[in-house]
Amino acid sequence: MRLIKFTTDSDSTPQVGLIEGEQVVPLASGPQALSAILHAEDALHKIQARLAASRQRLDLASIQVNAPIDSQEVWGAGVTYERSKLARQEESEQGGSFYDQVYRAARPELFFKATPSRVVGHGQPIRVRGDSRWCVPEPELALVISPGLKLVGFTIGNDVSARDIEGENPLYLPQAKVYDGCCALGPGITLASFMPAVTDIEIRLEIDRGGTAIYAGDTSAGRMVRSFGELIEWLGRDNHFPGGLILLTGTGIVPPDDFSLQAGDLVRITIDGIGTLENPVVQGRGT
Repeated sequence: MRLIKFTTDSDSTPQVGLIEGEQVVPLASGPQALSAILHAEDALHKIQARLAASRQRLDLASIQVNAPIDSQEVWGAGVTYERSKLARQEESEQGGSFYDQVYRAARPELFFKATPSRVVGHGQPIRVRGDSRWCVPEPELALVISPGLKLVGFTIGNDVSARDIEGENPLYLPQAKVYDGCCALGPGITLASFMPAVTDIEIRLEIDRGGTAIYAGDTSAGRMVRSFGELIEWLGRDNHFPGGLILLTGTGIVPPDDFSLQAGDLVRITIDGIGTLENPVVQGRGT
């Protein structure tokens, strides 16, 4: 059961719908309609009731899909896969040992990633920072979490990152991670109870340049060193999220060190149980 947030050519009001094959069933509209459904005490019951009452069907090809986010904060978890740990150690000579320590520590690395205004949806452009020469996509399984810290769904996340800026000094992490167009989410949200088991969730990344595939990689969410519950529990310590949040769970796919995104590239992330998130790349404004 997958929900999407969308608009139409005739109505710019955000709507929430349920995907049925090549059609979408509108369920609710308004700036916080997605949250109202996901944060309900029984989200599935609420969806089923609205589905039974809805008589409208729209073709998916006739709507504009938006990022599945209302007012939620987006956070990230780092170094949750061994491949990510090794990549961080390689990019940072001075801070490399810290990444090994956090990979093995009880406390995970958790960081703020984006406000809704910095998030783009399926088909919208992600951005390479204008002052970065080494920028990569980070395909991640994203947790959709209610204000009560309940895991209610999953979506696909792209934690676009400037590896050269973070590698120069780990204290530059916010600048490497947080900027306009730094995060993509979508295309929709699959309710938690409808997802495959963690060990069966495959994550695949493809990057095209000029119509030619230039990189492909894959991993499994089952290779994460931390559980979803563990990450949520740590993030909820001395924190409250009145609008809920989306937590990116880290990446296990890292392109080679000589690769950097360029304007015109197309990034495609596919995760079992959710679908495919695709975004073109644009260059930042620079200094």
